Amino acid sequence: MSYPFQIKTPEEHQVAMQKSTNDPEGFWAEVASSFLWRKRWDSVLDWNFNTPDIKWFAGGKLNITENCLDRHLGSLGNKPAIIWEPNDPEEHHRVITYRDLHHKVVQFANVLKNNNVKKGDRVCIYMGMVPELAVAVLACARIGAIHSVIFGGFSAQSIADRLQDAQAEFIVTCDGAYRGNKEIPLKSVIDDALVQCRFVKKVIVLTRTRIPVSMIKGRDLWWEDEIKKVETMGNPDCPAEIMDAEDPLFILYTSGSTGKPKGVVHSCGGYMVYTTYSFVNVFQYKPGDIHFCTADVGWITGHSYIVYGPLCAGATSLMFEGIPTWPDAGRFWDVVDKYKVNILYTAPTAIRSLMSYGLGPVNTHDLSSLKVLGSVGEPINEEAWQWLNENIGKGKCPVVDTWWQTETGGIMISNMAGITPSKPSYATLPLPGVQPVLVDDAGKEIEGNNVSGNLCIKFPWPSIIRTTYGDHERCRLNYFSTYPGYYFTGDGCYRDEAGNYRITGRVDDVLNVSGHRIGTAEVENAINMHAGVIESAVVGYPHDIKGQGIYAFVIYSSTHGDENLSRQDISQTVARIIGAIARPDKIQFVSNLPKTRSGKIMRRILRKIAEGEVENLGDTSTLLDPNVVEEIKNGKL
Repeated sequence: MSYPFQIKTPEEHQVAMQKSTNDPEGFWAEVASSFLWRKRWDSVLDWNFNTPDIKWFAGGKLNITENCLDRHLGSLGNKPAIIWEPNDPEEHHRVITYRDLHHKVVQFANVLKNNNVKKGDRVCIYMGMVPELAVAVLACARIGAIHSVIFGGFSAQSIADRLQDAQAEFIVTCDGAYRGNKEIPLKSVIDDALVQCRFVKKVIVLTRTRIPVSMIKGRDLWWEDEIKKVETMGNPDCPAEIMDAEDPLFILYTSGSTGKPKGVVHSCGGYMVYTTYSFVNVFQYKPGDIHFCTADVGWITGHSYIVYGPLCAGATSLMFEGIPTWPDAGRFWDVVDKYKVNILYTAPTAIRSLMSYGLGPVNTHDLSSLKVLGSVGEPINEEAWQWLNENIGKGKCPVVDTWWQTETGGIMISNMAGITPSKPSYATLPLPGVQPVLVDDAGKEIEGNNVSGNLCIKFPWPSIIRTTYGDHERCRLNYFSTYPGYYFTGDGCYRDEAGNYRITGRVDDVLNVSGHRIGTAEVENAINMHAGVIESAVVGYPHDIKGQGIYAFVIYSSTHGDENLSRQDISQTVARIIGAIARPDKIQFVSNLPKTRSGKIMRRILRKIAEGEVENLGDTSTLLDPNVVEEIKNGKL
């Protein structure tokens, strides 16, 4: 398969940058022409950032699964689409060809239809990292249902919040999931969530761990039984539902600066075009390459670079159920060696964790198949970049440091492997078709280089967020109101003398913990639900492995008992309400919080204390009680 939109030389990159700036609509129309459309679009782009109202390829008709599957059957039918490596290295792996995957997706699409799932219905998917997760995602897309994948580490309360927001009446899950030496009881967590969600009509359960589960008559169905029903019907075809380019494809919930997660909505046409374009160009994918993205499909990285981007490109995508350090710290390198992986795309957190085990687990494996290394989720620090480059890539593999967000749908700023230069700890240059700017706090563009500011995008790209589900005003307020006329990323950024971009961290109340965005308000709400807590404030601080850790300052009512036990109780409360990923790393008990006279918590001061900057806290004269700062400094953990 060839990619007419693949940029193959620095000169072609220069031309693409120029064309995409001078004639963005012409540029994207050319890229989009490489895809299978049932009807060509009427207009390339209609947009208004103030509303916001953004339409790409309006009037175009398509189904993304025909681009992921059907169009490959003639030339790539017997080629592996997904290679699945299970959690336990002793268990047999699976290779699913494009023809197999098409068959499975059609089968499960018919299962959904048999259970009255229709175009526009929301289907929540809460599964482990098994191939059937990709099958469920694609089956929803095939019939025009809107999928909402929830990461398998989220709690029952977090699931209930998302189900209620999306009014998702259908759920696909597993009995349980394996993760390292743990067994996660997924169906049991779903059952707990459904106590609050009586509107759910059907729960389809895949057998994975054979953990005992409760199955409610009329509501709960076994995946395997439902597939048998389709087989007895003679495995009928399931023609792809023809979708408008702007119809919603999926909702993916992300933490916001308020306690309520927001459902980011992506569209069928623009998302398809941009994820495939970015996948092929950033990683310089060549037909036959094995692409190993280590993310979970519960996050946007898994949506875009395990499922949709690679499959639209006819690539082979490696899906891994396990974790990098089990049964030992050589697991990633085992997988690379076993399947002769060409592209490895992982998170700085994983790299830093593996660095701590030394080179023993690395040196016993053949990593010579690797051609490209990629980093995602947070800025990669220089030490981790150098370790990856020297010890994994042996100085021969370009390292692409990719910056993007759930809301952007695909990679926005990154070097292109072997085509544009890399620079340690820098995302470097925007992809052709992306127009970033730095603005000051007043929203004025900052010209030139060697400058810092707030990172915004001044022109839409095809996979830009369309809305937040059920609350368009929230979308406007979060992304388009801070600096009118721009999409505001929420990130601070530095641009060097050569125009390379370096992300310097969030400027809003959102933490980036192991590449996962978690709202401070969400964690505070969970802490405050603990019976003994009066009030709390949460900030981020530098963490050697996670990038950012969670530091909680807590006013606690109970004076009896063990402080450490109280910390564990609070931590457990957060895990129950949000999930283990949001557990605070440090909990400091305080008698009060630094507040202004109007009652606003001065998180700036708490952030500096958490970071260890106790001498230069700035002006504290506006505080209701400046003495509280000394007490907090003295009690720092």
